[in-house]
Amino acid sequence: MRRGRRRLRPPNPYAAIPFATWEQLTEAVPDIVDVMVRYLEQIACILRPGSVHNTDQCLRAFATYLIQCHPQVRTVAAIGRPQIEGYKPWLLARPGQNKPTLAPATSAQRLGVLRMFFMRIDEWGWPEAPSRVPMFHGDIPVQDHALPKALDDPSASALLRAAQADRRQLIGLTVEVLLRTGLRVGEYCSLRSDAVVLIGDTYWLHVPVGKLHEDRYLPLHPHLVELIGAYRAAHVTPGHELLIPYENGRQLDRHAVTRFINKAGAAAGLGHINPHRLRHTLATQAINRGMSLEAIAAMLGHKSLDMTLVYAKIANRTVAQEYFAVAAKVDALYTAPAKLPAEDLGPNMARLNREHHRLLGNGYCTRPKVMDCEYESICESCTFFQTTIVFRPALLAQRADACAKGQTRRAAIYDELITGLDTTEAS
Repeated sequence: MRRGRRRLRPPNPYAAIPFATWEQLTEAVPDIVDVMVRYLEQIACILRPGSVHNTDQCLRAFATYLIQCHPQVRTVAAIGRPQIEGYKPWLLARPGQNKPTLAPATSAQRLGVLRMFFMRIDEWGWPEAPSRVPMFHGDIPVQDHALPKALDDPSASALLRAAQADRRQLIGLTVEVLLRTGLRVGEYCSLRSDAVVLIGDTYWLHVPVGKLHEDRYLPLHPHLVELIGAYRAAHVTPGHELLIPYENGRQLDRHAVTRFINKAGAAAGLGHINPHRLRHTLATQAINRGMSLEAIAAMLGHKSLDMTLVYAKIANRTVAQEYFAVAAKVDALYTAPAKLPAEDLGPNMARLNREHHRLLGNGYCTRPKVMDCEYESICESCTFFQTTIVFRPALLAQRADACAKGQTRRAAIYDELITGLDTTEAS
């Protein structure tokens, strides 16, 4: 072999062979099929149909590998490390849906499902289980966890303008609903006709049980209420069970939604846009404009804040502001002049090294003179801010002003300060 040429992996003779059906597998390895089918019946009691279908495919893939590469293995109990170690390269060599090889995520998912199969039948004490679980956590490929890709503000605006300008009403409606609500595609396509609910003087969107087995309500922008009403009046027959179907009444699917978004994206001069990017875009816009993680989690339907914290990593404006605010304080530690010993200080120098209490409208600022103020008019959230019971009336008035203006985060700051005063007074 000449230098500089990469060695190629020999082709997998089984790569293009489709997975065997359960009927074919029953003829070849009936004992293995019996265990796998009983396992599918058990998980069907606790998992969703889509998860059971996926497990079915993963188990058939492994059983197909066994009859092709290890025909001597006739029972689940006989499966060991040699079969697992041979299965991984066999799986990697198979073609993906639109690629010459499986995507890393697909490979990891199929191996993870297989490992769970062995772990569960072992925990359940099935006599057909191997003497020990033949798969380990290290058998699952490590996957990259890239940050969500959101559209920047100019791109999001261009996409929305292009969608609104499209002659097809459904395209503008779809893009605007996804950009303004952060719905998943499946949630959008499954919205029921009664999903728009008026509670008090605010319209809400009822999102049914979906990916995370929960339903939720989202505040609905008045403009979206008008758009949805106009589309339904023009294209949806009375009594239709879906909120936003095709013009002919059929239910939308993710492929149609992707086409709608990319038609508008092409008109806006943008590249391919996955529908989920609109969800990421709303979350990033919200966190960069001060919306709390808890509110974003509720809006997006996240079960855990861990799912929402990923957007804090890409909240460039928020992170930059907080970083530079903290950096200014840290810099003061490095640049402040060293204090002289007490006996070397005259009365004037000693006075300069004391904390300087500056009177504010509702407390005191204890920031040393050597540090510049980075906060301008938000003293109450500064670590150098202090107050006393004397300023309680001013704090109450400021909290009332914040509540009247709907400034919930500002009101929360005053609530914390007032609570601290009440606690101090009680003690």
